[in-house]
Amino acid sequence: MDVFAVGFGILFVVDLMRFEFCPYRRRFRQPLRTSHGLWSVREGIIVRLESELGRVGFGEIAPIEWFGTETMEDAIALCQTLPSEISWQEIDQIQFPACRFGFEMGWLAADGVADVADERLVYCALISEEWRELWEQGYRTFKIKIGVNEIREEITTLKRLVEEMPEEAVFRLDANGGLTEFEMHQWLAICEHLNVEFLEQPTNDFAMMLSASQQYSTAIALDESVATIAQLEDCYERGWRGIFVIKPAIAGSPSRLRKFCEMHQIDTVFSSVFETAIARRAGLKLAAELSDRAVGYGTTHWFDELTTNDFDELWNSL
Repeated sequence: MDVFAVGFGILFVVDLMRFEFCPYRRRFRQPLRTSHGLWSVREGIIVRLESELGRVGFGEIAPIEWFGTETMEDAIALCQTLPSEISWQEIDQIQFPACRFGFEMGWLAADGVADVADERLVYCALISEEWRELWEQGYRTFKIKIGVNEIREEITTLKRLVEEMPEEAVFRLDANGGLTEFEMHQWLAICEHLNVEFLEQPTNDFAMMLSASQQYSTAIALDESVATIAQLEDCYERGWRGIFVIKPAIAGSPSRLRKFCEMHQIDTVFSSVFETAIARRAGLKLAAELSDRAVGYGTTHWFDELTTNDFDELWNSL
């Protein structure tokens, strides 16, 4: 039996674990429209690891190709090349960030390190069509996708929502890097007069966003620019001290992510990648430890498929 330090303290772990995987597809209730186009089906992979003592841990691989992580094809190819019994050393050598997250969380769960979400977390919901139902469920922070339609139309929609919704409603505007420099300044100027928490990833030009972040009281949050831990470290080194939107399921090693956040005390928002409950639980555990902002995990209403919180049931349904 070997000893490894993996960010949760020193853990005694077994030499090998039995490894199985199964891809999944879950269809959105309605296609999600972003500046990258329409997203109709969420694909991913569930990883099942079983220790010599019979303890089972589940992990999830949920890449998003346009965030610069591996493709589903890359992830499946990796899983197919791995042996049916896998060691920690083999997991530690995985370079694909979403795969590394899935395997590490599965290993830790099978080794007895529970990732239990903190129920005290405050959630932000991604608005689909009707906000009233979400409000009744307790949501007070709402994300709206922008950079999809003509900017005047989107500004009109935001102002309409501000008028319709109670004053306590807080908005996050997510452009997914789809704005021009002129449009970014338009939005930031408008946000000065509305209850907008931040403008998320207005462009993919880091220097442009860094400059704009110093000109307005409305915050800018990096998202696509900090998809992986390597990008997170790079943007921090280049001077970003604003908000970092972290998607744990595609960031890479959760232990390395925790170490970086704790060391630098960065301002974080933890956010979903439309994963199942398996990766969701691990992400919420990190959020409860490392962030004071509403978590961007109000996404479950976008699906009717694979919505169970019972991991064994989810695995068996595949």
